[in-house]
Amino acid sequence: MIKWVAAVVGYFILRFPGAILGFLLGSLLENMGGSESGAKSVFKSTGQQNVSPRDFELNLLSLCSIIIKADGQVNPQELEYVRQYFLSTYGKERANAIFRTFNEVIKKREISAQRICAYMEQRTRYEVRLQLLHFLFGIAQADGQLSPSEVAKLREIAGYLRVGRNDFESIMAMFVRSADNAYKILEIDKTATDDEVKKAYRTMAKKYHPDRVVTENEAIRKGAEEKFKEVQKAYETIQKERGIS
Repeated sequence: MIKWVAAVVGYFILRFPGAILGFLLGSLLENMGGSESGAKSVFKSTGQQNVSPRDFELNLLSLCSIIIKADGQVNPQELEYVRQYFLSTYGKERANAIFRTFNEVIKKREISAQRICAYMEQRTRYEVRLQLLHFLFGIAQADGQLSPSEVAKLREIAGYLRVGRNDFESIMAMFVRSADNAYKILEIDKTATDDEVKKAYRTMAKKYHPDRVVTENEAIRKGAEEKFKEVQKAYETIQKERGIS
């Protein structure tokens, strides 16, 4: 039950990335309490000691701090974006405790993104890591723009998380609007032929169709639904631009 409450609250604050993270943290809490549902289908079976909510929380906060400091300054809007997520998920008292920890994390001069991402990559499924990357993009864009240094750091983190280049570019295109945005979402060049556009749409629609996401977790399925809508929107934009029937 905890995971669903956290997912719903996270959705209303940060939409689908918030739902994913809320479900993720809620699953951890239920797993620590002895629940058999949720955590096993979200996290990898690594044969290692189970990940604790505290460990996951600290690593998530560390990734957030890396993105916030990526452009050389601590932006209040980006801090507020993270604060609102934890406030909505845990309530005021717990969120304040988390943010005391977060302030200490922010003050650290060096945090190893590679080490943190290795921890995440070993324990979380690929679709979960895509949602984590989506959340980090949301933090970076909370001030209304994505700086080159933030994009570079996000790209570095994606590499450590073993997120594919095409998936990275597709997610980024959902945040960075440009003339060829629709093409990037479909993971093709603007020079693609009409037949190549149609083929790319079919491939991406199949990839992100909710029915194709093999998971028991509805929150992750919702994330796939959001991406599926973005793929449809991108294709419709190109259809209109080219007059494709």
